Amino acid sequence: MKFGTSGLRGLVSDMTGELVTAYTAAFLRHLETDGAPAEALLVGRDLRPSSERIAGEVLAAAEAAGVQGVQCGVLPTPALALESAARGLPALMVTGSHIPFDYNGLKFYRATGEITKADEAGITAALADAPTPLPAPVSPAEDDAARRRYIERITGFFAPDALAGTRIGVYQHSAAGRDVLTEILEGLGAEVIAFGRTDGFIPIDTEAVRPEDEALAREKTASERLDAMVSTDGDGDRPLMADEAGTILRGDILGVLTAQFLGADAVATPISSNTALERTGAFAHIARTRIGSPYVIAAMEELEAAGARLVVGFEANGGFLLGGDVTNEGGAVLSALPTRDAVVPLLATLVAAKTRGLRVSELVASLPARYTASDRLKEIGQDRSGPLLAGLAAEETARRDFLSGLGLAPAGEPDTSDGVRMGLEGDEILHLRPSGNAPELRCYAEAASPERARDLVARTLEKVAAELR
Repeated sequence: MKFGTSGLRGLVSDMTGELVTAYTAAFLRHLETDGAPAEALLVGRDLRPSSERIAGEVLAAAEAAGVQGVQCGVLPTPALALESAARGLPALMVTGSHIPFDYNGLKFYRATGEITKADEAGITAALADAPTPLPAPVSPAEDDAARRRYIERITGFFAPDALAGTRIGVYQHSAAGRDVLTEILEGLGAEVIAFGRTDGFIPIDTEAVRPEDEALAREKTASERLDAMVSTDGDGDRPLMADEAGTILRGDILGVLTAQFLGADAVATPISSNTALERTGAFAHIARTRIGSPYVIAAMEELEAAGARLVVGFEANGGFLLGGDVTNEGGAVLSALPTRDAVVPLLATLVAAKTRGLRVSELVASLPARYTASDRLKEIGQDRSGPLLAGLAAEETARRDFLSGLGLAPAGEPDTSDGVRMGLEGDEILHLRPSGNAPELRCYAEAASPERARDLVARTLEKVAAELR
């Protein structure tokens, strides 16, 4: 088990009752040491086969530590985070997000929001004093308040007929918020066509969409005459959206559209996000960060401290962070939620298109023509990818040799704040980095056409795979 870009992750086989108990106790001990002792701990989970068992162990560990365990059941991670902030209580979400079902994880929230890197160190340090005996099982009644608050937050902001006359497909698969998303859309007047619900876990990665899901989007939008198809990853903090033609939209494009829709003047986003953000000229302040919500949140706080009016953040995966309250023309308020959320970017994009009388594809076409693509090599740990990336980062000759094998040439110095992000001649970008959540090597490309971006990614990963054999 180790902390990555989004919580503590590891193989389910390693997440024993003893380990889950130890980390839960360490989290609570760290809060107490840090001057924020917990009266209760909110616990939620996704739909992975292992999550119910692990959530039960978290609840038992909390009770054994003298802290009331509040069972929030299956719900999106941002819903649990919203409830944590509203009640002033810490929370722990059992989720592996988008990674395969044989992995899982723990995502920790203080009452003030996501934990920081300093908190991660504090939790790790507190493990030394954590108890080892397994506590007796507990079965608290399920508390539905978090789910209800999350739905009411979004439906209370938009007009009840905001999506009237639209046909929206909801790809439900094994997403924790599949019923929540359906209820929200219907509450805003949309005609919802739900499909693809499954009891088995599907690891939807919104940065590396599976070919079968791309085909499903095209088939359903055509056969059902949809205005759009929407979905999320497993724990509901990353959006997946296809336009009326079934074309999957990039998460960072949804982020730009949402920031515009909400009227933000400052945006924090990782270096992997599309540069259409800068090219819109719509934002007075833009901060680029390493990949991972802790870095985005830190940059958002810096922008706010510098005097920005409304700060938002988003990642290339589409997870959207709202740094302040937004009030619409009717006086309704969308409360701040500075953790990744999938529903706000989905709803903002749909409502923006309808309000402007545009198809979703036409709304996207209103942005500067910059296209990104991404994919990854699985089962490539940092022990294998590290030497390659280190060489590319340190040596201009190594970069030139690597790129020349792809028929490319570098332009300027690389950004090595998170992997190696190389500018290319022809105003293109190629970025390689190890995943912070799984043994994977990720590749991102940006170009003037989607076909070119996909081609850059495919050829680069093919070359890397050959070199790492």
